[in-house]
Amino acid sequence: MGRILVMVVALSALWLLLSGYFDKPLLLAFGVGSVAFTTWLAHRAHVLDSEGIPGGVFPGILGYMFWLTVEIGKANLIVARHALAVEPKLSPKLFLVPNPPRTSVGKVIFGNSITMTPGTVTVDLREDAILVHGLTEELSDEDGIRRMGERVARIERRR
Repeated sequence: MGRILVMVVALSALWLLLSGYFDKPLLLAFGVGSVAFTTWLAHRAHVLDSEGIPGGVFPGILGYMFWLTVEIGKANLIVARHALAVEPKLSPKLFLVPNPPRTSVGKVIFGNSITMTPGTVTVDLREDAILVHGLTEELSDEDGIRRMGERVARIERRR
């Protein structure tokens, strides 16, 4: 019941924010109808589970997002340096790193974090490991990516 309430509040706020109609009763009624219909569809499709709305990761995800933004910035500078080099020293590499997150949400956060970081791509997501492609030796930092997975696992444990 709590997830349905969160969805109704979030959809209502989004509808009001995007439409800007606070004083037209007919349009407000259409908004209420669309929120109710969307919530009913989501409930019927069973997407209001713990993974559809992963509320347990939100307290810790904010600090993680700040840390990840800094790491993306650092990797971006490395990729830019290689892209602008006269003779770039690319050394593509495939490697496996352990996959410490236990839930599907944690694994997706970890895999997406790797892919969002310039110079690295998640190639294959396995139960116990992730296959990663690194553009250079410097970006193929297995220890750094392992620490990233441990950070995601810590966010999961806070639930």
